[in-house]
Amino acid sequence: MVRYILIHNLSFLFTYQTTNVFCENTYILYLQYLLLFSLSKAMSNITLLFTAYGSPGSKNYVALFITLLLYVSTVLSNVVILFVIYFDSSLHKPMYIFLFNLSINGLIGSTAVCPKIMANLLKDNNSISLEGCLFQVLFINVSAGCAYAIFAGMAYDRYVSICKPLQYHSIMTPLRVNVLLAVMYILPISLMSFQVYLTSTLPLCGHNINKLFCDNLAVVNLSCVRDAFGNVYGLFIVLATIVLPLFLVILSYIKILCVSLRASKNAQKKALQTCAPHLITFINFSFASLFSVIYNRVSYYIPPEMNILMSLDFILIPPLLHPLIYGFKTQDIRKSLYKIFRRRVFMNSDTSNQNVNRLF
Repeated sequence: MVRYILIHNLSFLFTYQTTNVFCENTYILYLQYLLLFSLSKAMSNITLLFTAYGSPGSKNYVALFITLLLYVSTVLSNVVILFVIYFDSSLHKPMYIFLFNLSINGLIGSTAVCPKIMANLLKDNNSISLEGCLFQVLFINVSAGCAYAIFAGMAYDRYVSICKPLQYHSIMTPLRVNVLLAVMYILPISLMSFQVYLTSTLPLCGHNINKLFCDNLAVVNLSCVRDAFGNVYGLFIVLATIVLPLFLVILSYIKILCVSLRASKNAQKKALQTCAPHLITFINFSFASLFSVIYNRVSYYIPPEMNILMSLDFILIPPLLHPLIYGFKTQDIRKSLYKIFRRRVFMNSDTSNQNVNRLF
């Protein structure tokens, strides 16, 4: 009842301010601030409901098995990449340092969503607190923004490696790599945190989200008011975290292509082998992001089973494919994997032989 009165008064004040622009503006703005503050206090215990799951049954169990399989595969494949890069000193190069951070980023994004999805598939009451929902939004958006930034850094590394090979070590110094990594994390985290803060200040008139997890647009659509500044800021975030990295990646590959066309066949083949893993993973992530945007527009019109599969495409498929593509396509990682595996096998065999000798 209190929440209804606050929302009613808030809408009245917005109307009053629009029709009486020159009458007591300061006083009205002050009252609006007080009402918004009171409303945020009243919303502190708000619970949101996911409506895309449906009732628990055999279909949910199949979806749970698929989600668990993909999530475990994602975690294992990324942990293997992290393990190989960390323990093999020959891979302590800018390109693989970026790949190391891409794997960490993929684990953060998938872990922020998948455990909650799997838990909800087993429950009747698929709810989440507003605070939990906003934290989920923050982790998902930060993961996506950092991924694009890391891809831009990897493209720059490939550009320097192919177009300026003699200057590579003087350009891609440890200090510059650390600065690039700091920008890749600080910029998306700062921008996304402020966006989530803006979303948290909106008064909500709805509680149902027809998705498997929270995203910023879904929460904003529950708001009682239109947030013009939030919409403009959201457009700025798209330009800063998606369009700008996309432009830098395309620009890097245009320059790489121009240099490769003037090189020998052998140099062209080597450039293609060097760039192919990054290009494939970037295209894969970009298509997944585009697919996610389309999914946000049609999620209300598709059945729950398809809803689950479409949600998993953006959250799990890119972080699963990235280590697999680099593992199969990158010769250095394949060699490191083989070397570590062979070392482990020989160590185990030597240990077994020593134990047998002790027995006899």
